[in-house]
Amino acid sequence: MKKSATLYRMHTSEHICPFGLRSKDLLERQGFEVDDHKLTSREETDTFKAEHNIETTPQTFIDGKRVGGHDALREHFNMGPEGQIGTTYTPVLAIFAVAFLMAIATVFAFTESFSLVKCIELFVAYSMTILATQKLRDIYTFANSFITYDLLAMRNPRYAYIYPFAEAFVGIGMLASLSGFIVAPVSLFIGTVGAISVIKAVYIDKRDLKCACVGGDSSVPLGFVSLTENLFMIAAGVWMLSQALGLVI
Repeated sequence: MKKSATLYRMHTSEHICPFGLRSKDLLERQGFEVDDHKLTSREETDTFKAEHNIETTPQTFIDGKRVGGHDALREHFNMGPEGQIGTTYTPVLAIFAVAFLMAIATVFAFTESFSLVKCIELFVAYSMTILATQKLRDIYTFANSFITYDLLAMRNPRYAYIYPFAEAFVGIGMLASLSGFIVAPVSLFIGTVGAISVIKAVYIDKRDLKCACVGGDSSVPLGFVSLTENLFMIAAGVWMLSQALGLVI
């Protein structure tokens, strides 16, 4: 006999509850036949909540017993909380992975033979450009986080608003093959200040902070990842300056 459940979820012309859709999908994946009741107006939703003395929808009933909302439903099936909780490296790892794949794709598409050096150059350039874009999504929130650990931004908060543009300039400048005499000093400056700031905040002062590397609302912990971003910029600056001076081809 097929298991059955009753679901009440908000589904109006102005709003479709995402957790209602998730609850329906979860029930179906668990083998339930869902009696799907759509609450099609705010008035109908408020009446339903008053009848059952609850504050939120969706609500699931199994065997006539109310299980609760989406989180309660996952708990009912012995499943953990959904989504990212607490600190995580996922956002920055995703950026680095995509940037690496973009670099490989670009080398294969526009060069006659695969060049590891060119691939690394493009990887660093793409990574810096994407990271800068993440910061520029909400530069105010980024600045609020950045000024709590960057040594220069602490002294002059306006530097926090310059930093993402400088990082984007370096990344785009590398992609455009601009002169190392123009791009390298910027890369070396922001990378060096950033690296010293992270080392002091994390490894000397032992502060537990969130990294602003992927934006001010990030849950990425300040530490190795942010230090890596700054070391990338230092290495890129040294490389571009060496090329400009003719030390490397």
